[in-house]
Amino acid sequence: MGKIIAVCNQKGGVGKTTTSINLAASLAVAEHKTLLVDMDPQSNATTGLGIDKTAVEYSIYEIITNRNRGENRVSFDDVILPSDLIEYLHIAPSSTDLAAGEIELVNTMARERRLKDALETIRSSYEYIIIDAPPSLGLLTINVLTAADSVLIPIQCEYYALEGLAELLNTIRLVQKNLNSKLVIEGALLTMFDGRLNLSKQVADDVRTCFSGKVFNTVITRNVKLSEAPSFGKPIILYDIMSSGSENYLNLAKEIMNNG
Repeated sequence: MGKIIAVCNQKGGVGKTTTSINLAASLAVAEHKTLLVDMDPQSNATTGLGIDKTAVEYSIYEIITNRNRGENRVSFDDVILPSDLIEYLHIAPSSTDLAAGEIELVNTMARERRLKDALETIRSSYEYIIIDAPPSLGLLTINVLTAADSVLIPIQCEYYALEGLAELLNTIRLVQKNLNSKLVIEGALLTMFDGRLNLSKQVADDVRTCFSGKVFNTVITRNVKLSEAPSFGKPIILYDIMSSGSENYLNLAKEIMNNG
């Protein structure tokens, strides 16, 4: 039974999609069959793995909105694409239609469970399912949290890093209470850390205080190669295996694997 990890933070620019792509890739190169689910209408996780989103026939949008393919519902079998980059890595791509999909869900029965119910049909085929959540706390993110076993929260080591976290944690508590009692926090991940800056060190201390015992030992350091990799449609381990970004995400994958 695959472990489902949501990568979630409604604050943009914190390394959420970068973490989703590179964690999934790092788990896959360790020969763990991994599915990356792109739930962000911006589709950056899709393009970050070299997939042309304009050429995608079916996406996660059709899953969430229960679209038909002929006489049958579109299923994950129709949506999931193998990665041409890493043997054990698959992706369920997103599309810009997903933004409209959130609006379509508003008056729908069991709208919070659409992703969960769909994932249950393919969960046993994967060891890890990584979900890149959208940068908001709307119905798409509620779907992600309802489907997940745990939440990984990337936190940028810059000013205002903790802004909005109280809202995210409150949303997680509400989901735990009403929709998914088994949901836990996998951990907070410090991203864009620069050891030369006092601010980075202060933010790191604040996060460790806020998430006592729930902060990954791995820290994602600020790295130019990590920023360049998405424009080449590659995870960092394929773009520059010797970079600090590659080392960071391989270490994060080891932590995740050791956490069970």
